[in-house]
Amino acid sequence: MEHDFKPESLMMTHGYKPELSEGAIKCPIFQTSTFVFKTAEEGKSFFELAYGLREKEIGEEIGLIYSRINNPNLEILENRLALWDDAEDAAVFESGMSAISTVLLEFLKPGDLVVYSSPTYGGTDHFIQHFLPTIGVSFAFFHPDNTKEEIIEIIEATGKADSLQMIYIETPANPTNSLVDISLCREIADHFATEEKPTYLCVDNTYMGPVWCAPLKLGADLVVYSATKFIGGHSDLIAGAVMSKGGLMTRIKVLRTFLGNMVSPHTAWLMLRSLETLKIRMERQAQNASEVAAFLENHPAVEKVYYLGLIPENSKAYAIYKKQYNSPGAMISFDIKGGEKEAFQFLNKLKLIKLAVSLGSTESLAQHPATMTHCALEPEQKKRMGVTEKLVRISIGVEDAKDIIWDMEQALANLIS
Repeated sequence: MEHDFKPESLMMTHGYKPELSEGAIKCPIFQTSTFVFKTAEEGKSFFELAYGLREKEIGEEIGLIYSRINNPNLEILENRLALWDDAEDAAVFESGMSAISTVLLEFLKPGDLVVYSSPTYGGTDHFIQHFLPTIGVSFAFFHPDNTKEEIIEIIEATGKADSLQMIYIETPANPTNSLVDISLCREIADHFATEEKPTYLCVDNTYMGPVWCAPLKLGADLVVYSATKFIGGHSDLIAGAVMSKGGLMTRIKVLRTFLGNMVSPHTAWLMLRSLETLKIRMERQAQNASEVAAFLENHPAVEKVYYLGLIPENSKAYAIYKKQYNSPGAMISFDIKGGEKEAFQFLNKLKLIKLAVSLGSTESLAQHPATMTHCALEPEQKKRMGVTEKLVRISIGVEDAKDIIWDMEQALANLIS
């Protein structure tokens, strides 16, 4: 009898055969640099696939060669990650930025145009604006409140619309929780695509995924993650991941082979551990966040709360939220009444919540985007994004919600005039 198990039920077993590892219930760490071939012919066949020299035959499995190319820990992890996004395949990297930069380098060449949503993660923004132009790639950006017609105008105004190779979006946006319509961006990508030249849509799903959103089902070709965040979830590893459809993963994995930026076997093993509790953790974090947001919304020292669960129901953003997400998630940003001084006073008074960048971990984390993660952005760009001196970002953890609220309440108390 067959049964269609849900991803959370398969995170303990999928892709792993205990009989190949002395019956160990959990996948061991395959801390080895190289693997032994049974025959020279087998080695030749494995390398042909690894270097993209031929297509994989029906039923054929990619063989183990060298841990820069593949490793059992990586392969099992990638198989399990792909289940969450309902992806054809997945690839894991040594950091979120290595995943993002590998995708951009593989699909963009000199003369191409990439258009991205702003705000986006500061590292991504810097890579697009400062590195890609050095290799002849042009860029333009749009904002979440731009209409389809306005985004098309922005693209056409570059004079390189016929060279549009990728639309890259981060939604919800870091750190303001602004929403970008994934299916709308798919329409725009298709508007500029031709039979000879596809236009790819890549979505950074770090804030919500992979439990609360499935961008591939909404029209994305590629999905990227900082797996350091919710997927890793314990502030003890650095990793990235890419999901894809349409047969694109071979290109990504071949470039990864030559860049050598795959995740280590030990980090992959830690991520396998983390996947077992991913949904449980994210559910608890989301539940806590809803209580914290309700507290902040009514606090006299708080000017405005940016949280998906508080989006007005009659707004454009609410329609996008209901279409794309099945939870408001665990990320909250808010404006403190005042400016940098008041924001720093709040952050310095926290006792339980830790003052640190990153997000998605078991512990709650707080930071000041304007002077930390987004400090390199131009002042006018920060202002347009809403990344002001009074903005604070909180990643809600799995602690008791009442304890989180108590900590925020005592830290805000001295700001009430």
